[in-house]
Amino acid sequence: METATDVLVVGGGLGGVAGALAALRLGRRVVLTEETDWIGGQLTVQAVPPDEHPWIEEMGCTASYRRLRNGIRDFYRRNYPLSDEARNREHLNPGDGLVSRLCHEPRVALAVLEGMLAPYRSGCRLEVLLRHRPIAVESEGDLITAVTLLDEMTGELLTVHASYVLDATELGDLLELASVEHGVGAESQDETGEPHAPPGDPNPLDQQAVSWCFPLDYMPGEDHTIDRPEDYDFWRGYRASFWPGPQLSWTDIYPDTLQARYRAIFHEEPFFAGRDGSDLWHYRRILARENFSDGLLDSDITLVNWPQIDYWLGPLVGVGEAERQEHMQRARQLSLSMLYWMQTEAPGLDGGAGYRGLRLRPDVVGTNDGLARRVYVRESRRIRAEFTVLEQHVGVEARDVSRGAQFFHDSVGIGAYRIDLHPSAAGRNYVDVSSWPFQIPLGALLPVRVRNLLPACKNLGTTHITNGCYRLHPVEWNVGEASGALAAYCLDKGLLPRQVREDAEILEDFQRLLVNALGFELAWPEPQRYESL
Repeated sequence: METATDVLVVGGGLGGVAGALAALRLGRRVVLTEETDWIGGQLTVQAVPPDEHPWIEEMGCTASYRRLRNGIRDFYRRNYPLSDEARNREHLNPGDGLVSRLCHEPRVALAVLEGMLAPYRSGCRLEVLLRHRPIAVESEGDLITAVTLLDEMTGELLTVHASYVLDATELGDLLELASVEHGVGAESQDETGEPHAPPGDPNPLDQQAVSWCFPLDYMPGEDHTIDRPEDYDFWRGYRASFWPGPQLSWTDIYPDTLQARYRAIFHEEPFFAGRDGSDLWHYRRILARENFSDGLLDSDITLVNWPQIDYWLGPLVGVGEAERQEHMQRARQLSLSMLYWMQTEAPGLDGGAGYRGLRLRPDVVGTNDGLARRVYVRESRRIRAEFTVLEQHVGVEARDVSRGAQFFHDSVGIGAYRIDLHPSAAGRNYVDVSSWPFQIPLGALLPVRVRNLLPACKNLGTTHITNGCYRLHPVEWNVGEASGALAAYCLDKGLLPRQVREDAEILEDFQRLLVNALGFELAWPEPQRYESL
């Protein structure tokens, strides 16, 4: 089967949805594909609440990302019996989790994202293809002409012809399928000059840990112990050479100092402790029972995305399919082993062993086993771009006496986050260093050769180091939205993306479109007033 569209977006994560919305709002027809049966990527399929900067409630994201955030809050206000205090709170945080100002259930984000796309589906301008995986790309010289997708349900093939293709896959799959120049893993310090890049040769297998997240509630006095995982004995005895204790323990590391710390799931009686961040339960809690009335919840619900489930024994990119599947299976086993350890052996507040009342919540993530639908991915293939963002452009230490990040004349958005790299498959520990609030340069969205493929996820022109601050939810959304807008603009004007950046008047016209039509922010106001993160 074959079909055609203006813009094909491969990958239904946050960047993919944002890219589709931008192209649709600018009058283009879009086909959006997704490997799973949920759109939303790291916010839904991977179950991770949004990691955002401190100023997110006032500034520092696009208007559509703010609509997403407001839509999630409105969903709870309309449909849930909130307590009076929670209902009247301007910046409602359903879970009051400490890691995010908007900790919430994955399926609520899914409902809001579906609602944002619904008008365009009704108008027959958007086709969403779930459970479709890209398997081949057709090109003519420097132009991609079509992408072939496998329908995982029927086994049928569909070839989509498109003027522009956005790669919004979690691992940058189209870059490999289309032979687009790209990198993966860690560049060397000799190559980039970045202070925190590793010395010696580049290492493509130096990729950040992945994590298979899962939701829990806690029912004291009940026994919800899962079956003993197949790999439990391995994980129970495993300790990395760079880690201060066993993988299955309450001991982990302060990411910025690499000093050991002890952080248990509870430090006092459950539900009433840890608000200072000293326990794990409140860290990524996605529903706090005190925010709801009418006895809705018997327990809080928390989302386990902790250092103990970071899987770093092997990468997902640059290895064969059998090895990749093995690593994903072992990541699942690590998460289940952590749960089983918490239920049966973990030191408890009462001096005993285990919290058997910890209960998996498969309903929260829509799976049979209670783990998220997909593994949480922090790093993917990255395009070789017209411009690559280096640590010297955003890092506090790397910029020495300069206050603020590098100014980019071709900005297509802004973001802010620490350079936050989790331990890697190369046996490297955390790299967690301060960065300045930054801009997203258009040059980082332009492949050096291919003319009509644009990145829309974590696959823009960053390095292994700067991926650490460009990989989070609002920036991924902004990248995808900018790429979708760029595709629509180029189709309207009969231009190539490179021409938009090269001509000052055209660039200014495109930037006006982003600001006036789509509500982008292209620079931090008075950047000198913002502290580093």
